[in-house]
Amino acid sequence: MNVAIRLAKEEEAFIVHQVMIAAFEEYRQMDVPSSALNETVDSIRQKLRSGTEQALLCFNSNQPIGTVRFTINGASLYFFRLSVCPKARGKGVAKAMLHWLEDYAKECKVQEISCRVRASIPKNIYLYESAGYHICEEKIVMSNDVIPVKTVVMKKYLAK
Repeated sequence: MNVAIRLAKEEEAFIVHQVMIAAFEEYRQMDVPSSALNETVDSIRQKLRSGTEQALLCFNSNQPIGTVRFTINGASLYFFRLSVCPKARGKGVAKAMLHWLEDYAKECKVQEISCRVRASIPKNIYLYESAGYHICEEKIVMSNDVIPVKTVVMKKYLAK
């Protein structure tokens, strides 16, 4: 699949949100639904405006099919809400966005990239492992501040 990937602009927060909701809809029926489903266009727009986070948009034939949000803190890039529309899955879109993030991280002199993944979703863990990430920590996080969710932190160290 031929894709175009670029940083999202603040005014594209609605596209970031739309793609994320389409991708995370499958997690709505889980015992503890993803908190991504509670995010709003305004909350994403405010974070993009303030610079507290950035987002990528991935397009195929000018149609948005993927997004991922991220922050850079010192020598580390942390990404989250990696989202691929269901119809575009299995075609290398997620790996293309990960590769873009890695190139961007190197330009920013970042030495490692990390993410947090629910331990109960092995397909996501496998995706990151197949892209060179490894599990470096297991941690229980509290969803909605009351429900424990087992997660793993996955990291990839970048060659200088």
